[in-house]
Amino acid sequence: MVSAQNPLPSGFGPQSVPTDVLGDLDLGGCNAMVTGGYSGLGLETTKALANAGAAVIVPARRPEHAQAVLDGLGEVEGQINVAELDLADLASVERFAQGFVASGIPLDIVINNAAIMACPETRVGPGWEAQFATNHLGHYALINRLWPALTASAGARVVALSSTGHKLSPIRWDDVQFESDYDKWVAYGQAKTANALFAVQLDTLGEAHGVRSFAVHPGGIMTELQRHLPKEEMVNMGWIDDDGNINERFKTPEQGAATSVWAATSSQLDGMGGVYCEDCDISSPTDSSSPFGRYIGVDPHAIDPESAARLWTLSAELTGVDAFA
Repeated sequence: MVSAQNPLPSGFGPQSVPTDVLGDLDLGGCNAMVTGGYSGLGLETTKALANAGAAVIVPARRPEHAQAVLDGLGEVEGQINVAELDLADLASVERFAQGFVASGIPLDIVINNAAIMACPETRVGPGWEAQFATNHLGHYALINRLWPALTASAGARVVALSSTGHKLSPIRWDDVQFESDYDKWVAYGQAKTANALFAVQLDTLGEAHGVRSFAVHPGGIMTELQRHLPKEEMVNMGWIDDDGNINERFKTPEQGAATSVWAATSSQLDGMGGVYCEDCDISSPTDSSSPFGRYIGVDPHAIDPESAARLWTLSAELTGVDAFA
């Protein structure tokens, strides 16, 4: 049963870092996977889980680069392992997942962290819009193909990174792939809504199997995610000033990783799932009357159970994968 979308409160906040939310938690014996876990907040997430004792698998589109970044970070040899995975290529997803499931390793935590944002119109696979395909469909297929490894764990958690970008667009049911009128920000918004809805439906389906799922807004963070944005656009949006100084309301990558780590590990969420989290707590629903409603809270379209089920059906049709069929 999807939990109520209300803050606990957790006792943590926007300035919390992974060491705050982990405390003295020992993740020894825990197997975690972080997509894109070699840059930005993904790297901080990988480091935090490994430092707490978890064995971490980092699927990466550029495995050699990822390996170079991650070399030496684990406390023991082999604690952090890299494998090739391109989320925009369903054949790559299938190869990776089949290999992992064949290893017999149970998965306790998966954090769907990798993403692209506001890119020029790009087509992947059979002509899919790249942000929806990479951020949502790739992760959808990955989790479904990893399902035997998740159910082999005693209480696995899946964390899907969404964003306040979800407020830019619900799912465009009449033109999901932007076959007309492509807008990079609307496309990003749809993809982030899809990430949140994925967590809702996965939790609904997975609870009976002991697998719970959470959506996370990590906060505004300046990372490689902004690589498609020209400086002038970021200045106009108030993200940076003319000298490149980052707006003080942005989090550090370490602070951004804290909500993912909290959602993946906190005992405060035991028996719960299907909720959208921000600032290391369950988010409130958006207050549409608030001047901060664009940045705080979760909009109804991103946690609607009917939309979540409809998106799951569409994703299964597009990818040909459904662990629950």
